[in-house]
Amino acid sequence: MTSSVQLHRINVGSDGSTPHKQSKPTRISPVPDQIDTLHYHNHPIDPNQCSSAAVQSIDAPIDAVWSIIRRFDKPQAYKRFIRNCHVIVGDGDVGTLREVLVVSGLPAGSSTERLEILDDERRVMSFSVVGGDHRLKNYRSVTTLHARGGGTVVVESYVVDVPEGNTEEETCSFIDTIVKCNLQSLAQIAEKLVQKLNGSN
Repeated sequence: MTSSVQLHRINVGSDGSTPHKQSKPTRISPVPDQIDTLHYHNHPIDPNQCSSAAVQSIDAPIDAVWSIIRRFDKPQAYKRFIRNCHVIVGDGDVGTLREVLVVSGLPAGSSTERLEILDDERRVMSFSVVGGDHRLKNYRSVTTLHARGGGTVVVESYVVDVPEGNTEEETCSFIDTIVKCNLQSLAQIAEKLVQKLNGSN
């Protein structure tokens, strides 16, 4: 399976309006519809928010990919825009708080994030941004993993407030770029990890 990423924008509506707290389902075509974890990507969306999703195919077993993603204390393992991370409260369970420092050049300095979901059985992880030096308010991300053949399909979606002075398109385009880069980095790292393990056998 060749690694590839696809973006799925969750549009506001045909008339340009979004009812308060509307749940917008995301159509993720590369993943079978019967997978029950896809409902995690149906985000309630306020009128001043936007949402989007990305799908990444990875040529590595699901356990190998999950071992990287589930480390809430070490997002910099594959997220290239994070310079450092340390846990403020908790030990990696739901409710754990972390502070991440981002690399220079981005319109942010730090982000305080809370672990909302960590399901090792279904391989679902979610976190929300609760503070920090940035403009992405009420950001919530959900990542689910799906076995496909001998590889993995990763789905990552988010919802976030549109900052004052920016449009939904600008906000989603900025975040989509970061999410896409993160997932491509995850694919490279997971595939190299598997190659290394296979080479040592």
